[in-house]
Amino acid sequence: MGRRVDYARELNPAQLEAVRTLFGPILVIAGAGSGKTRTLVYRVARLVEEGVPPERILLLTFTRKAAREMLRRAALVLDASCERVSGGTFHSLSHQMLREYGHLIGYGPHFTVLDRGDAEDAINLLRSALGLSEKGRRFPKKDTLSAIFSKAVNQGRSLEEILEREYPHFLEHLPEIERLFGEYQRYKREHQLMDYDDLLLNWYRVLLEHRGVREEIARRFEFIMVDEYQDTNRLQAEIVRLMAEGHGNVMVVGDDSQSIYAFRGANFRNILEFPKLFPGARIIKLEENYRSTQPILDLANAVIARAREKYTKCLFTRRKGGRKPVLYRARDEADQSRFIAERILELREEGVPLSEIAVLFRAAFHSFDLELELAKRDIPFVKYGGLKLIEAAHIKDVVAHLRIILNPYDLLSWHRVLLLLEGVGPRTAERIIAQLRGASDPVEALRQFPARPSYERGLLRLAETLRELRQISSVEERLARLIDYYQPLLERIYHDDYPKRERDLESLLTLSHKYQDLSDFLADLALEPPESSVAGLEPETEDEEHLVLSTIHSAKGLEWHTVFVISLSEGRFPSAYAVGHEEDLEEERRLFYVAVTRARENLFLCHPVTGYVPGEGRVILKPSRFIEELSADLYEPFREEPEEVSPPLESSGAFRPGDVVWHPRFGEGEVRDVLGEEKVRVYFLGHGEKTLHLKFARLERL
Repeated sequence: MGRRVDYARELNPAQLEAVRTLFGPILVIAGAGSGKTRTLVYRVARLVEEGVPPERILLLTFTRKAAREMLRRAALVLDASCERVSGGTFHSLSHQMLREYGHLIGYGPHFTVLDRGDAEDAINLLRSALGLSEKGRRFPKKDTLSAIFSKAVNQGRSLEEILEREYPHFLEHLPEIERLFGEYQRYKREHQLMDYDDLLLNWYRVLLEHRGVREEIARRFEFIMVDEYQDTNRLQAEIVRLMAEGHGNVMVVGDDSQSIYAFRGANFRNILEFPKLFPGARIIKLEENYRSTQPILDLANAVIARAREKYTKCLFTRRKGGRKPVLYRARDEADQSRFIAERILELREEGVPLSEIAVLFRAAFHSFDLELELAKRDIPFVKYGGLKLIEAAHIKDVVAHLRIILNPYDLLSWHRVLLLLEGVGPRTAERIIAQLRGASDPVEALRQFPARPSYERGLLRLAETLRELRQISSVEERLARLIDYYQPLLERIYHDDYPKRERDLESLLTLSHKYQDLSDFLADLALEPPESSVAGLEPETEDEEHLVLSTIHSAKGLEWHTVFVISLSEGRFPSAYAVGHEEDLEEERRLFYVAVTRARENLFLCHPVTGYVPGEGRVILKPSRFIEELSADLYEPFREEPEEVSPPLESSGAFRPGDVVWHPRFGEGEVRDVLGEEKVRVYFLGHGEKTLHLKFARLERL
């Protein structure tokens, strides 16, 4: 009987090798855009076509949706029997297996699985029972405790290591957190409960402790395939090893260069050490890329070539042509935002839909300045990974205070501000607001309010701060003073993750620096596109076209016609938190590789030359090492169309036309003319042209 599928015609040589190699351990290193899903789909079809009963094939993926889609596609390639292949996630498989084999470790077949909310409630119950939720204690909240416990299980680290690395402000509570963790484990065993992480942990225990189960599983699943293997954690890799122990027919597909989820417990070493777990493993590399132009791939190859540990590969495409990636060295963040907005409008004129353009960044707060610029220009966008600036609760808290300065009768803002105070609940807030409503000066009326001792101090501190803020004219100084006032409130209200929120407040302070007027600042913050951000990455409908702003973590697996990667400065990308740890720095490099390989046609890399740092003023930002390491022939520097400027005068003055300068009152500007030895004409952002006498003007070149 002849083959029903012409594999040689449908697949490239490397894909074909992976599909035809049926027995033994196989590691498929699938470069970005190299058709890994196609390879898995055709291998499922090939195994079924060879006569392997579909039920004896196991396909493990990271979402059930991905497994269903692959099996649906395999059915289209061969026939409907492919949909009978066992497909799902590690957690769904573990759940199914523990219903059968859980009795071996003391669980009946009807154990209850706790979802995240249930798990947090159970932790809270035990927290109260142990007396760890007394008022006034800065003990972690239930959701934070749940996250700490989960990280310890998935990363195979001690609770102390997790706290030291991610929650150092809770290290003083280590003994109590360890005690609570022990109680939580006991509580689950006694009540026949398992949380999400227990499914993996307990299935691993069953496999490890019972050889007979391993033999049964090897007979049940004769062929095992795993997608996105670079994202597996320590437990998942061990589960694969134990399940395949009887036959070794396991194929894992992944890309070590795209291992970027260490914070979720993914272990980069799993894919590197696969040949050790499975001696004699065959390694097949998929290097032909079906997404990007060769100039983009050349840059991506150069980025990952410097990785300390890797499977060497070189992405190539058969597509001809393509523009080199563009490097834009912006004067500052505002210039970076202007550049991106202008390029986006040009691309739209050229017929590139907004939904085919993405701006990618290392951390959510890196896009705050750009969000304001896009809103001003009515460019609609959606943001993935982190909130828009104005949607974050702590930013709303601070902005509410500023709104009161501008409009003392903004009762909505008063309500928010009052509820931040300890001892003030909704009823008390309403009573205070009732008195402020009719007052000629609500801030002064607040000082006169007959407060109870429980909140009197907080109320007076608020009144004094608002009074002080009214007397400061500089937007930046006002905000700096307000953040000082707000800091203890931030630590009390958001005590589990306040260090992360502090970075957002710092970004807000940086934004405020370029504003002279508080009402302009608040108006720009309030300028929001019609759609707010959404939780999942869903394709846009034709009448809902938006630009995509996304963290790189949220962009993995996606692609766009044009991609901008922004804020490529040391301390931002790579993150300042990664620079001291070699492993973290390597993951930052892989993150950059993921970012550049999202682009099909155009790639723009943006580096602001200067930045404003609260407390330090304007500083020179060092370019990201990932840019500095690149050979100059891999990209083109962007050059604006030259403006007509007067020729430089024969003067020995310190400034020349085109110089970027800084003035203490007018901020950043560009020298347009040198008028003799002592005068210059400078164009300042937001202030227009000014003629300055160098003897008196404190002008600095940036």
